[in-house]
Amino acid sequence: MEEDLYQFSNLFFNKKKALPKHEEKFCPNCRAKFECKVGSISLCQCTKVKITPEESAYLTSLFDDCLCFRCMESITREYRITKLYKSLTWSF
Repeated sequence: MEEDLYQFSNLFFNKKKALPKHEEKFCPNCRAKFECKVGSISLCQCTKVKITPEESAYLTSLFDDCLCFRCMESITREYRITKLYKSLTWSF
């Protein structure tokens, strides 16, 4: 744990080490090109979509890499609807 904190602080406070640059990626779902801003995560397009840890785990189970924000939004919405649908009790 202390080692992780040390590496984290070195990454951000050591002027000799630069933050990772932005990376062009292709969405594994729709193949749209987008820019991943791992070096400035607060500016990354993925922060536009608010998801729960459960939804994050679901997306991670489906894809090995980042999604564009449109697909994140769409797949998360489908997950929420499916979860709600499954929670309904159908008694007649």
